[in-house]
Amino acid sequence: MKKVCSLAFAGLFVLFATHSGAATITENFSSNPLSDGWRICGNTNLFQWDSTNQNLAVTWDSTQPNSYFYHPLGTVLTRADDFSIEFDLQLSNATASGYGFELAIGLLNFYEATNADFSRGGGNSPNLFEFDYYPPDDYGDLFSIDATLKDTNSGYAGFYFAYDNKPLNPGVTYHITLTHTAGSPTINGNVLADGQPYTSLTNIYNGLPGDFRLDTLSVSSYTDDGFGDSIFAQGTVDNFVVTLPPPPIQNLTGVLTNNIWQAQFLSRSNWLYTLERTADFQSWTDVSPATSGNGTNLFLPDTNAPADKAFYRVKAERP
Repeated sequence: MKKVCSLAFAGLFVLFATHSGAATITENFSSNPLSDGWRICGNTNLFQWDSTNQNLAVTWDSTQPNSYFYHPLGTVLTRADDFSIEFDLQLSNATASGYGFELAIGLLNFYEATNADFSRGGGNSPNLFEFDYYPPDDYGDLFSIDATLKDTNSGYAGFYFAYDNKPLNPGVTYHITLTHTAGSPTINGNVLADGQPYTSLTNIYNGLPGDFRLDTLSVSSYTDDGFGDSIFAQGTVDNFVVTLPPPPIQNLTGVLTNNIWQAQFLSRSNWLYTLERTADFQSWTDVSPATSGNGTNLFLPDTNAPADKAFYRVKAERP
């Protein structure tokens, strides 16, 4: 995923616009979320906005195709970033069959999650950072509240999860917080029940994940493995807060130095930046090599600018 900011150089004056997005995404469902950047992929009947109670009513039904009520983050998160998500969850019922299955809320890579080969039940599920809940199954496995991190690997490699064998009781409002610390291969979780401490998920399965790419907030109803291991649950989700790192491009402007136009902006480490130019907004040409961010001001010059006028934008990508 790329982040693009634009500026226009024309004669001796500069016009510029920075579309950097917010550092925090919040949603309390006081208005229709589909008019506020949210979208649905899959079975739309699993997600209903409740305008009276101002929350999102959700059915997690693993007999249905992978379905997502989602909001793009407007950036790409990796292991190098600090970030967190929190939300309220209240269940009215949750039952599992066979060896069980999970309901999920968290962050994912939208391209991967909508790929035909993606299978949470089958294990091919790269790039996840999510809260999972497993009701008791038919074989004696207990309740399990999980904070799950999955890296870019397919299959069962690269999993880390923190968990506790406690139930999510019907009618109780649980406030869940998931946190990632920059550079860490772990995920931390904390759960409050009706405002009181419930669990900090101190049990660990450590698969030592590598890097990951996350670009979407999602309430996720996954398809099960097709062998009778399933979940059916209903409840409400509310009060999302997603805290993101600073945008990759800040304070974008154009400057003229020694008769050379160049873009100047505050960059971030672990991003690559390229200056692009157009004369007609129909096609864009790279006019600088991809340059690593340095965490401070970065300058991208056009050493062969046209004599008349040109329009520029800066492309930011994760390496």
